Amino acid sequence: MSGRGQWCDEVLAGPGGAMTDEVGVITGPLTLRTTTLPDGGLVRIEVQYKDAEEWYTLTGSPVPHRGDPAAVHAAALAAVRAGHAAEAPGPAKP
Repeated sequence: MSGRGQWCDEVLAGPGGAMTDEVGVITGPLTLRTTTLPDGGLVRIEVQYKDAEEWYTLTGSPVPHRGDPAAVHAAALAAVRAGHAAEAPGPAKP
């Protein structure tokens, strides 16, 4: 975790990479960042090439976190590791 309300981890994208709104699929070593938004109920999920400056929105973001933004971050990491043009995970089930 990078700080209160933000999680950031390196991840190797699986075959087919991660789908972004801005540039389509990106692959290889990436950094995934999940940030709680000011409204408190949503998180923004972004991805970048490792050590790059530009961040891209993971398609489907922002998503509701239902009180557990860390779980949404973990699910997003798992999705990107799996690849297949990974998108932001849907809301956590209660």
